[in-house]
Amino acid sequence: MTDFCVGVAAYPEKHFEAANLDVDIQHLKRKVEAGADYIVTQMFFDNQQYFRFVERVRQAGINVPVIPGLKPISGQRQIDLLPRSFHIDIPQELVNELGKAKTAEAAYEVGIEWTISQSRDLLAHGAPAIHFYTMAKPDNVCKIVKTVF
Repeated sequence: MTDFCVGVAAYPEKHFEAANLDVDIQHLKRKVEAGADYIVTQMFFDNQQYFRFVERVRQAGINVPVIPGLKPISGQRQIDLLPRSFHIDIPQELVNELGKAKTAEAAYEVGIEWTISQSRDLLAHGAPAIHFYTMAKPDNVCKIVKTVF
């Protein structure tokens, strides 16, 4: 016999095909009722999105761990690309910080620092773990993990 568990995806900012977040959470509840052991969220850049989402999930009677999914911004281009591709918001504060970056390396460092801050805040407020989206480029995530953990 092999021990394994099942994880499912969730969207703190609502899946783009869902009519609204309540409908999205009902779909999520069915996934958990079907046997999901934990939830991993789509990437987000504002921790308040995660905290509000977890609160709503708990109110809906979903009690499995909700693991936040983070993706460090690695360049200016992602400010436009990520919201279009993944239907997520990027906080103005992060946009402003990236706007101050004069080089690609500086923008890369802004992404690392933002994700370090996000990670520390999430863990301090009870996130059970953190999932990092590397998009096949793990160097920035390695720096983040070494700093946070």
